[in-house]
Amino acid sequence: MTTTATTDAGGSGAHPRFVEALREMGIGELAGEVRRFPEATRTAVEAAAAVGCELNQICKSLVFDVDGEPVLVLMDGGSRVDVERVREELGAGKVSRAKADVVRETTGYAIGGVPPFGHRTRTRVLADRGLLGHDVVWAAAGTPYTVFPMEPKELVAHAGGTLVDVRERTA
Repeated sequence: MTTTATTDAGGSGAHPRFVEALREMGIGELAGEVRRFPEATRTAVEAAAAVGCELNQICKSLVFDVDGEPVLVLMDGGSRVDVERVREELGAGKVSRAKADVVRETTGYAIGGVPPFGHRTRTRVLADRGLLGHDVVWAAAGTPYTVFPMEPKELVAHAGGTLVDVRERTA
């Protein structure tokens, strides 16, 4: 079997860079838990439907431009990031969603398949506390067709994330 951007040598379907990152982190066995779907799981809604879990059990990996620097924000699938809260948390001037080319350049993955760790470059990571409300969350495994399960505290730790409250407040 050849290794491609959508198939790793172990056959999990995860992106090879992500599988290598799992090995380097000492959690290579997690590659065996990756689930690949025939239909895209680019959005949290698509991923939750494919997995058969609650929308909030999906962990979105979102890249923001914070004063010209990329910052990864991990957020549950049913919530939106409040850029003003991110700005306040980081003491930044300007916060906006990063453009697709910046996401790919920073992480090495396309939007819709960005995992919470195993990126091309090291970035600051903020993880919303809402993720901790579940026993297991599902995150992208480097492609828009693959996801993996992990306990939220472990996921945040492997991502090197700082726990924060950056979700939009409900009215």
